[in-house]
Amino acid sequence: MDPNELRALQAPLKEKYKSDAGAALVTLKAQGDLSGDGLACKVSTSRALIEAGLHPATGGTGLQACSGDMLLEALVACAGVTLKAVATALDFRLRGGTVRAEGDLDFRGTLGVAKDAPVGFAEIRLSFDLDTDEPQERIDALAKLTERYCVVFQTLNRPPKLALSVTTEAAS
Repeated sequence: MDPNELRALQAPLKEKYKSDAGAALVTLKAQGDLSGDGLACKVSTSRALIEAGLHPATGGTGLQACSGDMLLEALVACAGVTLKAVATALDFRLRGGTVRAEGDLDFRGTLGVAKDAPVGFAEIRLSFDLDTDEPQERIDALAKLTERYCVVFQTLNRPPKLALSVTTEAAS
């Protein structure tokens, strides 16, 4: 895709959102199934059913997906797609490359072993290794715009308000 094709693809959406801001608000959803044996949650994605389970550091077998890994995978996917879209818009010469995310967890917090240990990632690092001959100022601009427009990066960087609720089904 070249920059003109990208602009043509996105132009009607941008116009629509400028004239009707409400049209840009979309609620994404995810759902998991808690039925079945074992410590697992079956998550339906738009492409497959993923069975998530405990990380081996908390007693899991490693045969099921770890939600922490899935979070990093979502960051990599979003950042990679965003970088490629920005590169296209900038007519940036990108032959290829890799994107990696890694995060540090102290499982003492998750297992309740140490009250001072945090539950969740203490640090997440996102990195790109790009195959390009572009000058450093263009690479810097690509990185800045990728960071600015990557939904998952910005969500992690500025966490949204979260709410948790529990309902029960009446016994039949």
